[in-house]
Amino acid sequence: MSRKYLIAGNWKMNKTASEASDLVQEINSSVGEQTAVQVCICPAYTALPRSSELVEQSEVFLGAQDMSAEASGAFTGEISAEFYEIYM
Repeated sequence: MSRKYLIAGNWKMNKTASEASDLVQEINSSVGEQTAVQVCICPAYTALPRSSELVEQSEVFLGAQDMSAEASGAFTGEISAEFYEIYM
């Protein structure tokens, strides 16, 4: 069984939520229905809810940046998976 290549993009702290939305739509259009490679976007935390909606019916996967394994605590710059589920 051969594995597919994965192309992942992480735009760090760049893009407002609106700019991220535009970029995700552009990526969706570019990727289209192709399945030769897997494409994953990792937007900033503030853009995750809208990005999630935009990739839901596409071939693009959604990732997250700086997700902590801890549920809470003094972990500056991190977000817990538990908090993310509540926020979404």
